[in-house]
Amino acid sequence: MTATATQELPLFPLKTILFPGGVLPLRIFEPRYLDMISACLRADSGFGVVTIHQGHEAGGPPTSIHPVGTLARIMDFDALDDGLLGITCLGVQRLRVIGHRLQPDQLLLGQVLWLPDDPALPPLPGHEPLARVLRDLLKNAELASYARFLAPDWEDAAWIGNRLAELLPLPLHTRQALLEMNDPRQRLDVLLAIFQEHRTA
Repeated sequence: MTATATQELPLFPLKTILFPGGVLPLRIFEPRYLDMISACLRADSGFGVVTIHQGHEAGGPPTSIHPVGTLARIMDFDALDDGLLGITCLGVQRLRVIGHRLQPDQLLLGQVLWLPDDPALPPLPGHEPLARVLRDLLKNAELASYARFLAPDWEDAAWIGNRLAELLPLPLHTRQALLEMNDPRQRLDVLLAIFQEHRTA
């Protein structure tokens, strides 16, 4: 997928954010999304996770969405005890929605432009406190189902920053801003400033 190629892709607007390399469990119950998941599994394709700017997850389409999101691929699925479909998705690549249309079943289809991967840069020595925080977070037993799908790369500033942006208790608008950054070290700088501000508060 190149930065100049566009593609039409089903969109799943949510009040959460998926980062490249991240894991997102979802419970599917609406017919439009059950059909979407079935189609993705048959075609071995993905869908775009985008953040709702105004509106709701369930029911009709959201009033507006943030244009930058992430391609999600289904890694696992199962019928849950409550009868819903549970899926586990992996974030693959960032995308920008440049247009969208609504299908009769209320599924949103987006015309997307693929954004380039973050450059492969190691974290700087000053980012080491963030790596320690992330290591401690991933030791939490409650995150075992999340961590088992991860491919850790402690020498990659993007991987460390993306995982922290997912796991730290950050406002949604802050997570969205972090997703939209193109410099992984800048993302770590912002996270470090937030972390230090929280420690001194």
